[in-house]
Amino acid sequence: MTETVAIPLWLLIIILIFAVIMLLDRILIPSVRWFFRRKANKIIDDVNNKLSIKVRPFQLTKKKTLVDRLVFDEQVFKATKDYAKQQDMPMEVAQAKAYQYAKEIVPKFNAYMYFKFGSWLSKTVTRLIYRMKVGFYDAGELAKIDPKSSVVFVMNHRSNMDYVVVSFLAMKQTAISYAVGEWARVWPLAPLIRSMGAFFVRRNSNNSLYRKVLERYVHYSSRAGVSQAVYPEGGLSKDGMLKDPKLGFIDYVLRGFDPEKDRDIVFIPVGLNYDRVIEDRSLERSLSPDLPKQSKWFVFKTSIKFLFKTIFTPRKKRWKRFGYAGVNFSKPVSAKEYFASDEHSLMSLGKNERMQRVKVFTKKLMSEIATVVPVLPVALVSKVLQSKDYQPITRAELLESCHCTIRSLQSQGAPINVNEQSFDGVLTKTLDLLLIRKLVVLDANLFQVADNNKSILNYYANSLAHWK
Repeated sequence: MTETVAIPLWLLIIILIFAVIMLLDRILIPSVRWFFRRKANKIIDDVNNKLSIKVRPFQLTKKKTLVDRLVFDEQVFKATKDYAKQQDMPMEVAQAKAYQYAKEIVPKFNAYMYFKFGSWLSKTVTRLIYRMKVGFYDAGELAKIDPKSSVVFVMNHRSNMDYVVVSFLAMKQTAISYAVGEWARVWPLAPLIRSMGAFFVRRNSNNSLYRKVLERYVHYSSRAGVSQAVYPEGGLSKDGMLKDPKLGFIDYVLRGFDPEKDRDIVFIPVGLNYDRVIEDRSLERSLSPDLPKQSKWFVFKTSIKFLFKTIFTPRKKRWKRFGYAGVNFSKPVSAKEYFASDEHSLMSLGKNERMQRVKVFTKKLMSEIATVVPVLPVALVSKVLQSKDYQPITRAELLESCHCTIRSLQSQGAPINVNEQSFDGVLTKTLDLLLIRKLVVLDANLFQVADNNKSILNYYANSLAHWK
């Protein structure tokens, strides 16, 4: 028993590695997990005392548990069998695909990442670039929302900054779960975004099994009261105009909704607009299919250059470059009240009838969004220049035309909170922003627009195209 045993050095190293792994697995890692779990629970307790709509238990459930729940959901299991039959594949392979889809969709919410890092990031980035203008249809209406309700923020999609801006504004009210497109499914964005409660959506997927898994995830999260945010347009507006809504996500939220038994689902229309959309040149370029697609390296290089240039630009000069970001919240729309008058609940209707009702409801939400899209200075000036067919114009003529447009918009009930008396100074700052970007040039006391910049100004003017 006391004899010395000689072993090769390489075997000793392997034994030591396994010993360290076992030590970490049995003693150190559980202790670290306990430490961070306790810290996360403390954060959740603290923020729940401040939030209007508390973090739901569903959001804190382990990802593996939610994935298993989805894969073995009765409807998903049936869809898996049908998919296996259609594709002529073994059931085990189809189930593996369902598991892959569920794992891809389900987020891994981390309270510390959301309320500490996410809060800091959204506040820093938003204030770094823009001056914020926030409006409410009636702030008292938002306060009246039942805390037990499921809240869905329904927004127009102007920029990828929308996620950051709305999260920053809603951080003190609730934890929002976003439906994020495939653009974010790259490292290191994917784990970061997933930890902040967002779930990934393949927007153009026609795979029946994938759509069923996504549908059931949205169903479970909505019924659990998770606050969500969705862009009915399905993607960024490339020409600046509001797009026709897609019905998929809203249908998933409402499918099977029973006004008498289920918790209320409250939709809050949100209108967003910017004096400068960071992606405006890229969006303009995407409208020309003949132009070659930019490489990922070019996009990465340009993004890093833009980031460093923005960080090291003084605040006043930076605000001159980017101007305002505007967000307006409209009157909440209760699904329970809206569908209460129906003779038949949505769950009892056939597919065609249900989709027709969802279509009408979604168009109502889009019309509410249109009425609260902020009228910002750049959009207003662009609309005036567009109406003048981009002919050279003096500052006095431009100011008078802006006054006329302001009166016209106010008479239609547009959300514009600048009066004619103060607009003279606003116009000066707006023209400075356009001159810095070289969207307009000043020559012989005339403001002129080059042909290659008309499409960009059209983009901003089109954000107000729903007003006459």
